[in-house]
Amino acid sequence: MNRAKAADLVVITSVLAWILAACSSAPAPKGGKLIYGLTLTPSGIDPHVNVSSELGIPLTSVYDPLLWQDVGSEFVPGLAESWQISDDGLIYTFHLRQDVKFHDGSPFNAQAVKFNLDRIVDPQTKSQKAAFMLGPYDHAEVVDNYTIKVYLKEPFAPLLDSLSQVYLGMASPAAVEKWGLDYQMHQVGTGPFMFKEYIPKDHLTLTRNPDYNWAPAIFSHQGPAYLEEIEFRFFVEPATRALALEAGEAHIMGEIPPQDAQRLSEDPDFQLIPAALPGTPLQIFLNTERPPTDDLRVRRALIYATDREAIVVAIFNNLSPVAHGPLNAVTIGYDEKVAGLYNYNPELAKDLLKEAGWVDEDGDSLLEKDGQPLRVEAYLMGWGFIPEVAQLLQAQFKAVGVEMRTQVVAYPAALEAARKGKHNLIPFSLSSSDPDILRTFFHSDGGFNWAKVRDPKLDGLLKEGARTLNPEKRKDLYAEAQRIIMTEALIIPIRDYVNLHAARAQVKGLRYDSRGWFPWLYDVYLAASR
Repeated sequence: MNRAKAADLVVITSVLAWILAACSSAPAPKGGKLIYGLTLTPSGIDPHVNVSSELGIPLTSVYDPLLWQDVGSEFVPGLAESWQISDDGLIYTFHLRQDVKFHDGSPFNAQAVKFNLDRIVDPQTKSQKAAFMLGPYDHAEVVDNYTIKVYLKEPFAPLLDSLSQVYLGMASPAAVEKWGLDYQMHQVGTGPFMFKEYIPKDHLTLTRNPDYNWAPAIFSHQGPAYLEEIEFRFFVEPATRALALEAGEAHIMGEIPPQDAQRLSEDPDFQLIPAALPGTPLQIFLNTERPPTDDLRVRRALIYATDREAIVVAIFNNLSPVAHGPLNAVTIGYDEKVAGLYNYNPELAKDLLKEAGWVDEDGDSLLEKDGQPLRVEAYLMGWGFIPEVAQLLQAQFKAVGVEMRTQVVAYPAALEAARKGKHNLIPFSLSSSDPDILRTFFHSDGGFNWAKVRDPKLDGLLKEGARTLNPEKRKDLYAEAQRIIMTEALIIPIRDYVNLHAARAQVKGLRYDSRGWFPWLYDVYLAASR
């Protein structure tokens, strides 16, 4: 190439780069109404009181937390400009922004923070989640208008994670006191959108906060949000979700069934936005107190007999990773060494069952011992493709001589069955951005200890993990805990959760937080339709 042509190419390239840069930096179109599809009608939507992830999808845009967590799980300033933690981990000092007002015009300050924290832990509030997220909270002290100290009874490593979530978002004390028990219908925060109306089981509407000018650094602009209004509508039946998108009844939809997600991903009019959820995978707890799963060899055999890859391909269209342990792989503290501990091996499963005394005494391909068939009882919930997973498990277990009997029950009945230990197998999962979630499932006193495990060493690891502020030490503690859980065969991990969101192609700027549930709608705008 001669010099003249090279120079021409440089000029052309520079012009193209300038044009692209100008286009990318052009302001996003402002205004417009976005319709967002919700998939569950929660029984209540006060984030300090209620528990569902579904309430957080709209309300993340209404409330600002003290600090935010970026997609890399780092904490960044929110309503708190900075914070310090005492050496003993018992005192957290937050220095607050001085330019923030609630949607009703009342000031945000240290007194408001204390009011919110005290409201959450007040027994009269009957908090189902937020109070537990505060852990060993003792009290808050207002130092001055924009400085507050939070005192704990003992160190609690997940506190910053908790304070970065919508459940501990800051509500207007004036609005809470004005509306009392009816506050959930008149919510007031400091976020980029304001609560307009909520018609249960029909829709929830937010409008732009024209005064918003304190967005955290994780967002791409300052000032008011681009969208003028967001309407959240309910699409409870999975089969209706993709159809609603295709019919233009919604711009964004969560929890798209895998087959529909695959179809939409191949259509240029739509975009598939998979979000991996931290927390626990779809896992099936094995009751260590009820025969025959009280035998470690039987529990291990059931894991080896489970072809998880076949389940992920057949039911989840390969859009979810195979799970290997009690934490999803994107969760802080996940131990990669649990992968490969229980690769699918039906022959080894048969050997373990034979070692445990189970043989086919009558030639019917099912194993027996002392004249009793090898049978396990499974209680199932009807959501999350659990019944479909159970059907494949039945066939896989039968191939090694195990009969699995199933009952699909409502959630309250499942809780009761698990509490009484009537199950051999029962599935469950919870999303969480902190590995302390393991304490809920595997500590002797855990509220969902459905494996009925009583292990002092495991209890100690989980308790120490909650108290330890050093990230590397925490990681080591949870790694050891995960290996104990899998060595003792307390669960059959099935698949890591991935929330399959889909949106119309005109939706721009959409991101989800590190928890995979909550959309960041502040930067979102609607491009002109093609």
